[in-house]
Amino acid sequence: MSSLVAILAALSGTPLFAVIGALALLHFFFAEIDLTVIFIEMYRIAETPTLTAIPLFALTGFILAASNAPARLVKFSQALLGWLPGGLAIMAILVCALFTALTGASGMTIVALGGLLLPALQQQRMPDSFSLGLITTSGSLGLLFPPSLPLIIYAIVSETPVDQLFIAGIAPGILLITALSAYSFLQGKRIVPLQRHGGFDQLPKAFIDCSSELLLPVVILGGIYGGVIALSEAAALSTLYVLIVEVLIRREIPIGKLPTIIRDSMVLFGGILVVMATAMAYTSYLIDAEIPAQLLRWIQTHIDNRWLFLILLNLFLLAVGCMIDMFSALILVVPLILPIAQAYDVHPIHLGIIFLTNLEIGYSTPPVGLNLFIASIRFERPIFDLYRASIPFILILLICLALITYVPAISLFMVD
Repeated sequence: MSSLVAILAALSGTPLFAVIGALALLHFFFAEIDLTVIFIEMYRIAETPTLTAIPLFALTGFILAASNAPARLVKFSQALLGWLPGGLAIMAILVCALFTALTGASGMTIVALGGLLLPALQQQRMPDSFSLGLITTSGSLGLLFPPSLPLIIYAIVSETPVDQLFIAGIAPGILLITALSAYSFLQGKRIVPLQRHGGFDQLPKAFIDCSSELLLPVVILGGIYGGVIALSEAAALSTLYVLIVEVLIRREIPIGKLPTIIRDSMVLFGGILVVMATAMAYTSYLIDAEIPAQLLRWIQTHIDNRWLFLILLNLFLLAVGCMIDMFSALILVVPLILPIAQAYDVHPIHLGIIFLTNLEIGYSTPPVGLNLFIASIRFERPIFDLYRASIPFILILLICLALITYVPAISLFMVD
């Protein structure tokens, strides 16, 4: 009964942290457990060593989004790939993936880059539906690449090494980009070229202009995997780096605008933090009540095949990705499915890549994928136009999801 009330409350617009917190209070109360245990469990999140990386990477992303970095990245990619059939579309995929990896938010990518990419694709006579579908689905592509916030949050919730997750996400992320790029190339070959040239004479200048942004992931990943800095230190370094570059050197962001940018990024982090804290308290009750164990016994009774379990897992996660924002889904669902997946011999890191790939696709899956609504508002198009435009790209991504799911080596071959 309480679960039904919670679902109705969430659907009516009640903040998720309030719903989760109320569930924790009710269940601990009826179990006759001292309610102070809730606050003890919530406080445990402060002991997580990688927690400080989240607000710092979030701030880095907001600063980049507020600067002219998106326009510089688009100009560089256009100069580099403009000669190739479908080159501008491939450029859009790469820029969206890079920007999403740095900001950790697909909606921000569509808002920040959509106004630059859609006119460029239209000028090259790419079909309108293709261009809309490409930008909508590419908005969440970079979530498998470090230093993506969802990767860090999954590592915290599942207690898996974040550096291994960073490595594991690279090959699946490249697979998704390659598949969409191949489709874009085939589409580009069908178009009569308008002005298909690479602009190689502009390439050196375009590269120099955006070299500071291109250098950022190299510095972060090189520092982490070189053993020079820890994840939290890399996050602090990235924030300091973009502040110096965008505010002091390029002077694209007035110092007076920084408080607003910091506030907006901390609002995002505050929302994540409060949901994580309440979810940790409620998860403690679920584990104490052996809910995951009971769910596992039910699944093992009805599903004795690992492959069938993975199919049902993907269907479930796609539905979750459509209906719940990525951060909430990670915090709520991972503690429930992790022990079940381990019982079916699914590696926790492989599970994380499956989980995030599903959520990436779910963001663009009709009828309620978040990217669809953001793109509809950003481009002022009917939502049903976005549905139709996204279907070919979603089908391609689903094929990649099947490969990632059933070929664990794609994710794990570089993991110790």
